[in-house]
Amino acid sequence: MPIDPKIALGAELPSREFAWTPSDVQLYQLGLGAGARWTDAAELRYLDDREPQVLPSFATVAQTLHETEPPKVSFPGIDIDLAKVVHGHQEVEVHRPIPAAGKATSTGRISELWDKGSAAVVVQEHTITGSDGAPLWTTRSSIFAKGEGGFGGERGPSTKSELPDRAPDFDVTTRTLPQQALLYRMLGDRNPLHSDPEFARAAGFPNPILHGLCTYGIVCKTATDTALDADASRVTGFRARFAGVLYPGETIRTRIWRTDGELVIAATVVEREDAPVLADVSLKFS
Repeated sequence: MPIDPKIALGAELPSREFAWTPSDVQLYQLGLGAGARWTDAAELRYLDDREPQVLPSFATVAQTLHETEPPKVSFPGIDIDLAKVVHGHQEVEVHRPIPAAGKATSTGRISELWDKGSAAVVVQEHTITGSDGAPLWTTRSSIFAKGEGGFGGERGPSTKSELPDRAPDFDVTTRTLPQQALLYRMLGDRNPLHSDPEFARAAGFPNPILHGLCTYGIVCKTATDTALDADASRVTGFRARFAGVLYPGETIRTRIWRTDGELVIAATVVEREDAPVLADVSLKFS
């Protein structure tokens, strides 16, 4: 059986030590489109050779930067075909600004497991501690596995949130590159869904799709640049639910509502009548 809830739920995941450099940070932020305004001083803070400022969304790739093999969905009590899996949601909570270079240790567990009938939702939580022993960030993410439900678990809560009933404070469009997925995959996510047309068609898509975490990072950067004066150190948390696909070369429309200590965000695809791509998006800031 692909999922055994008695083994999976609460299972500890292998700890991992990893490190990163300013060049890794630069590559990540270039993968999101940083540098498009190549003479803008605020934009170039993302690409400084010694101390680039680090978007909190960098936390989603820091552990896998140098991997070259497609990821496997294999955890204690869980073994699922990669072609059946899509990213459900992603959340990063930053305990202090991420340094431009560092060493850290990750510990994690399967924190939630939900049975949606026709699918399963697996939630992981990871805590990352710096070499000084102090926490750096916490990530929470879920995967949605088609055809893997029916194991007898609880269905789980609904987390859908409503957008403010007023015009957004900011409305920004960001054009992605045709080669965006091929560039972003150099950060360690080699899932062929984002690069192999035949694999993408077998998974039910007409063409390879952009990594959800690339869209996630682009929207995080867009909101930071637009509403926080491009100061990534002010961001304390960022979360989103993956609500649709984006194809490389399409345009992201980011609508932003400012509230006390939080930006509420909706991200849609301009070329497809504002079809949703990220939903329930929240950026916390100081």
